[in-house]
Amino acid sequence: MSALETTAAAGPVLVRQDGPEARITLNRPKQRNALSLEAMHEVTAAARRLGTDPSVRAIVIEGAGPAFCAGHDLGEMVGRDVAFYQHVFDVCTEMMEALRRVPQPVIARVHGMATAAGCQLVASCDLAVAVEEARFGTPGVKIGLFCSTPMVPLSRAIGRKRALEMLLTGTPIDAATALDWGLVNRVVPADALDDAVGELVEAIARSSSLTVAIGKEAFYKQVELDEPRAYDLTKTVMAMNMLAADAQEGICAFLEKREPTWTGR
Repeated sequence: MSALETTAAAGPVLVRQDGPEARITLNRPKQRNALSLEAMHEVTAAARRLGTDPSVRAIVIEGAGPAFCAGHDLGEMVGRDVAFYQHVFDVCTEMMEALRRVPQPVIARVHGMATAAGCQLVASCDLAVAVEEARFGTPGVKIGLFCSTPMVPLSRAIGRKRALEMLLTGTPIDAATALDWGLVNRVVPADALDDAVGELVEAIARSSSLTVAIGKEAFYKQVELDEPRAYDLTKTVMAMNMLAADAQEGICAFLEKREPTWTGR
């Protein structure tokens, strides 16, 4: 992967690709990668563009500088009218939903603080890897702005009581707690972060892109359903999945004790 320029001139969001991995970098290090309207629009556009690229097998989101993401850019949010505020949260929701809807798994690479909408971003990603020094918080309650939109993916990731503790107190949690609570998948030393992310990308890339996309979409559709409806949905998904060329190839390869050749169909 080429060296990453993180100057203001480079823009608030950078995108690069190396083999099966595409990386979206929040590039506002002086602002702790606060999510300006421009930055959120660019992340959404990048995700949608990468989502149509069959060579991209996983998308990694990271932050430049000392923090992962400090949440919304509060400098944009003083003295505006309700229409502006509604627009900000519409754009933020659109960004989070875009990450969920791309067919590739999205991995948060967290090397520093992830607060408010930054914590929401981690919770919205499919997978997350953090360094031991990372911290996660929803401190909005301390400044009179409850983290209402961040609590949507956060409560679904870690459960009600834990989410409410974070939301009502504004007290951040450390990486070990985030791992225990299910907000992140792995916690590693700083010098092992890229290797840990790379391992996940490589594991994902070994499977059929079609199968992974089918599975990601079905997961989010079934997870909020009751059990009978979830089974109704996933039975149909599996039956249709069986018709795919990659499914037939994978089964035959297993029976013949050889490596499968994926076509993405």
